[in-house]
Amino acid sequence: AVVSTQSTGEETKAKMGLKECVTHELLQAYPVQQDATGQPVAQFKFTVLIVPNGNIRINGGLFDPTLCKSEHSVEDKDIIELLAQSANRKTAGKKKRKKAKTAAEEANTN
Repeated sequence: AVVSTQSTGEETKAKMGLKECVTHELLQAYPVQQDATGQPVAQFKFTVLIVPNGNIRINGGLFDPTLCKSEHSVEDKDIIELLAQSANRKTAGKKKRKKAKTAAEEANTN
């Protein structure tokens, strides 16, 4: 979560509270990342649980790739396929059921 001490109203108390949270490892500070020219670099992080039934994303904001432009791209087909998978267990389950239903319908028509 992004926390702004200025939006709390009492900036001094907010800074003390944030310091306590970092000290007790409730929050983790992330420094602003920059490239060699000093331009800010975007960074998106989330936590994934890897369980036998599939992957579950348990936190992190929604990332909209249409809002960002990059001069780099992923070209490996396996990685592109992996990135296209949903980290949401419900969405992955729906896709799996839909695929199975389509295959069953095709088998019944043949």
